[in-house]
Amino acid sequence: MNNQPLKVAVLGCGVVGTEVVRRLRASHAALADRIGAPVEIAGIAVRDPRRPRGLDIDPALFTNDPLELVKRDDVDIVVELLGGIEPTHSLVAAAMEHGASVVSANKALVAAYGPELHGAAARAGVDLLYEAAVAGAVPLLRPLRDSLGGDEVTRIVGIVNGTTNYILDRMTQKGSAFDAELRQAIERGYAEADPTADVEGADAAAKAVILASLAFHTWVPPAEVYREGITGVTVQDVADARAHDCVVKLLAVLERTAGEDDVMVRVHPAMVPRTHPLADVGGADNAVVVEAAGAGRLLFRGAGAGGTPTASAVVGDLVTAARRRLLGHRETASPATVTGRVRAMSDVRSRYHLSVPVTDSVVALDDIAAVLRAHDVRVDSVQRRRTAGPDAWVLVTEVSGESALRAAVQAIAGLPSVGAAPRFLRMLEPVEEEAAVG
Repeated sequence: MNNQPLKVAVLGCGVVGTEVVRRLRASHAALADRIGAPVEIAGIAVRDPRRPRGLDIDPALFTNDPLELVKRDDVDIVVELLGGIEPTHSLVAAAMEHGASVVSANKALVAAYGPELHGAAARAGVDLLYEAAVAGAVPLLRPLRDSLGGDEVTRIVGIVNGTTNYILDRMTQKGSAFDAELRQAIERGYAEADPTADVEGADAAAKAVILASLAFHTWVPPAEVYREGITGVTVQDVADARAHDCVVKLLAVLERTAGEDDVMVRVHPAMVPRTHPLADVGGADNAVVVEAAGAGRLLFRGAGAGGTPTASAVVGDLVTAARRRLLGHRETASPATVTGRVRAMSDVRSRYHLSVPVTDSVVALDDIAAVLRAHDVRVDSVQRRRTAGPDAWVLVTEVSGESALRAAVQAIAGLPSVGAAPRFLRMLEPVEEEAAVG
């Protein structure tokens, strides 16, 4: 045991930061045994150092000057839990420049500046670790980087945002509307006061960038991730999914054709068959299915949100960084920082669920069928939905091209017999039939 303590600076003391500090204090002896040296908190950067935080800790450790803290020569590891891009980016860069390894849970920062930050870490000879940035407590990034490092990952499909999964799960269980369940999610602490990043898919898209860098060794610029959120998911969409023995989930889908360099990364809601392992993932949990040439299909599942699960992953990274610091070496394998070619959403092939409100059911069906044939979109099933208002035709297509489907939908919307713009959702294939579609 090395008696010289490793010193840790914590940036941010919100829900996750408070739990991290509490764990470092409560598990002091156990962590020292696992690392080989004690860990000591050097300082905690917060906006208001005088605010009570319920931590049994010396008040003098709190500071409102994070830059001064990360530049201290005695700081070995900086734990970044501020979130956002700036001033976080500048603080992390300064910490590494001054020789500190960095542990972060900030998926937006890593997605936006991953190549730059990894380059800075390599130049400084320090670690940059962010297991908590994707799927909370679920150990996912390290298995992708290390355990599957000698395999060829071809596809990842996952639920990587706990807030949207909670909302959609509640809509499924209760038959309630999106707005009502969003309010519940905010009130219960499953969503931020401003939930835009979650419900519009930006949070999941940032995580998809990180997954692609590890799985495909390709850096995908965040702007090139196709993104649809869940704000447009309706009660009828959820009911339609149930009628097809499916549930609606917000998915991150990453694909690469074996032997090719280009990748496709997208985030959108989809109907997931009840037989699929992602279908029964409830509440704020996350789950990710990884498909690899050698390992086959692997499922990673667990708590994806909340202070305690996220703190678990943060402290795990801190232990790794501390061990390496003590041994005098850093992580040599980092994600690829080379930007790859990203395939367009128009290249997607999938089954689609199409709902078309009509003014004349008989005429409309003939018109819709003619348009779909003209765009080479084949229909697997058709059902008439009778309502108190206008009827609707509900169609499920065979596997079709996204560009053809969108062109057909646009043409159908202009038919005189169609009462409103058609709606469509992509359908994930049952797991026993899955190919490169989604």
